[in-house]
Amino acid sequence: MALAGLWSHVPGERLVGLGYSLPYLDRFGADTERTFAFMPAGQGAIAWPSAEKSTTALVFDEELPLPDSSIDRVLMVHALEYAENAQETLKEMWRVLAPNGRLVIVVPNRRGVWARFEHTPFGSGRPYSRTQLATLLREANFTVSTVSNALHFPPASRRWMMRPCLALESMGRRLWPLFAGVLIIEAQKRLYQGLPVSQRSSRRVFVPVLAPRGTPVSGLRKAPARTGKPGGQK
Repeated sequence: MALAGLWSHVPGERLVGLGYSLPYLDRFGADTERTFAFMPAGQGAIAWPSAEKSTTALVFDEELPLPDSSIDRVLMVHALEYAENAQETLKEMWRVLAPNGRLVIVVPNRRGVWARFEHTPFGSGRPYSRTQLATLLREANFTVSTVSNALHFPPASRRWMMRPCLALESMGRRLWPLFAGVLIIEAQKRLYQGLPVSQRSSRRVFVPVLAPRGTPVSGLRKAPARTGKPGGQK
């Protein structure tokens, strides 16, 4: 996949995969200092890696359990197209990335065929065009560095139909790149411009269970009712 050309290796860096990025984390895990597999709460979680201590966490994608500027790279696969608020999610990626940290996003291409078939891995969620994705990244203070694509062949459900896919992939990369199945975009955290502050339309709030609403609180006296007419008149 085109992702291998972007990140051939990540030696000694801290990597977070958000969404379903496990197949790609397997490739990079041997080189990184630390690797986390974060899965959005709406998707569920799978323990990873299987043979070692799990580094998987079920998270809210706009409120990651990480300190500011603590991660070198973030890989988002099957994540942004399901985000409740894509802009807030990207701002959260900006927060956790270290200065000049890099972000790679893999999303369904709005013009591609794969986004139009529900039986494909990219057939659900919100697809994006290059312009839409670049605009979201700029608004979140990222600088787009590389845009590539993949899956230039139509989706196939039978094994024998997959045989000519390699030839079609190479041909489609040259002849019809705008209609690829997925977009792969790399961006870098930008520091020279302040991050715009916006009011979230909704925010998750954890409310402690103390007492049912309407239950009187002991120790408080009720003020006595005032009698008589105003101004001290009787």
